[in-house]
Amino acid sequence: MIQSLINIFSIKELRRRVLFTLGMLAVYRIGCFVPTPGIDASVLAKFFEGTQGTLLGLVGAFTGGALSRMTVFALGIMPYISASIILQLLTVVFEPIERLSKEGEQGRKTLTKWTRYGTIILSVIQGAGIAVGLQTMRGPGGEPVVPYPGFGFIFLTVLTLTAGTAFIMWLGEQITERGIGNGISLIIFAGIIADMPLAIINSIRLMQTGALSLFVVILISLAMVAVIWAIVFMERGQRRVPIQYAKRVTGMRASGGKGSHLPLKVNMSGVIPPIFASSIIMFPATVASLVDVPWIQKAASYMTPSHWLYNVAYVGFIVFFCYFYTAVTFNPVDVAENIKKQGGYVPGIRPGKQTAEFIDTVLSRLTFAGAAYVSAVCVLPTFLINQFNVPFYFGGTSLLIVVGVGLDTAAQIEAHLISRSYEGFMKGVTIKGRR
Repeated sequence: MIQSLINIFSIKELRRRVLFTLGMLAVYRIGCFVPTPGIDASVLAKFFEGTQGTLLGLVGAFTGGALSRMTVFALGIMPYISASIILQLLTVVFEPIERLSKEGEQGRKTLTKWTRYGTIILSVIQGAGIAVGLQTMRGPGGEPVVPYPGFGFIFLTVLTLTAGTAFIMWLGEQITERGIGNGISLIIFAGIIADMPLAIINSIRLMQTGALSLFVVILISLAMVAVIWAIVFMERGQRRVPIQYAKRVTGMRASGGKGSHLPLKVNMSGVIPPIFASSIIMFPATVASLVDVPWIQKAASYMTPSHWLYNVAYVGFIVFFCYFYTAVTFNPVDVAENIKKQGGYVPGIRPGKQTAEFIDTVLSRLTFAGAAYVSAVCVLPTFLINQFNVPFYFGGTSLLIVVGVGLDTAAQIEAHLISRSYEGFMKGVTIKGRR
């Protein structure tokens, strides 16, 4: 491993890319501490102490604490992700966008431009909502979060948050183009792991006070290693559908006749299902934290991680979105038609409709296994918190993102090393990205 790290900095281009990526991530982390004007930071901090288990807590985890401090990067990269998902869904249901997505590089550039416009629009809407909400927030003693509310504060906040999101989007694109790895994913990765040192320090303090025993710490550490191994194993897992190509004779030459395979991932939908499920399941708790209505408070009490109804609904939404997102992003009919046009077929299966039905059946079974795996990882934090009183959020969507981004980045580094006759990043192991 040490030699591999030395090899990375021995290659000029790879060294430049790695240092550029680290520099851009450092700029992002600095921006997470630049406050938005017009807010009483001490009162805001007291308000956010009670947002665990709400949408505010979820977004705060992805922004590395930028939301709880209400900095210029408070919205994070979530508007960009939302705009990308919306455009991806429209590609399936709206024919003009679908045609545009099939026009190659020019179509991709147009969709990228639309995604940027969508990001700005969503940032303005979310920024306005946050600005209006901030004016109504009060601390435990009734102190206002915004000492001087009004149109001027709303306009300045919307402008600041929108500019912050646009700058993060630019940082991500620069990392993807001139750095190493996927820029947007690495920014989310940096936001998630930013709170890890504080979580470790809190765990040590609890051990010193006797609130957390050494046995529990060892058990949690072993569980962490096991879960990370399981995530790596499942994210790399795939079902290879064999494809055979018929021989083609052109003049005196024969071509084709070789076998190939269609790789179908166990987890086709990635981390989208738990993100969507978390957003929906945390909505009642978010509303309850902002308004004081009895029936809303009662409904929110059922949607807490310690309640069985929360876990049942959470797993149900994850399974639903796993199937839904897989159906949106992968069309067995199109895949079967492309295989048929290239002169290929699945051994024992007729080309065309029967091939599409076979692929759909295999994909449905894989999606069920992937949904079960994602559900288990996402429910694990609830079990650890309830049974062992773990002082930090472990597992779930955050861990899926961290491990997945780590695999993708390591795979790109390994590709650079191997292309220049160096050993891979992990000796004796071939690293494969999620895509």
